Amino acid sequence: MTPPIGVANNAVVKRKGGALARTAKRNRAFAKALELAKSFAKDPEALRALFHEAVRKAKLIPKEPFKDLWSYFQAMLRLIRAYYRGEYRDVRLMNLIIIIGAIIYVLDPWDLIPDWIPGIGFADDATILAFAIQKTRETLDDFTSWELTAR
Repeated sequence: MTPPIGVANNAVVKRKGGALARTAKRNRAFAKALELAKSFAKDPEALRALFHEAVRKAKLIPKEPFKDLWSYFQAMLRLIRAYYRGEYRDVRLMNLIIIIGAIIYVLDPWDLIPDWIPGIGFADDATILAFAIQKTRETLDDFTSWELTAR
């Protein structure tokens, strides 16, 4: 049996997987984002502030490096909004931490590859976002289904 995703010894523990999991495991900035995400997951006010900052900064992020990932990034934002409002709680804590950690990472301009470097600045952000989506896709799909039926 493969170990669950989590943080141990400042590294992301992965299930057996490909390059995405290896990249995330070696990325200290993402491990730090996951640690920070744990505190956000416990604090609705901090999560609300993160959501508003993410919405504001998302308008400034170029969409091209994220291609098909952008709709999932938007779903992540909506999920954390519904979570801090108490509207949606059907999410495993580890998945919530991965989602929050990915958002924190994408918002950090000084992560593994600084965002201001032309052409490659958002490549690491897209990789981390893809990793987070890969690990939480079922949660995100369940959430988007809930959104359709809750309205």
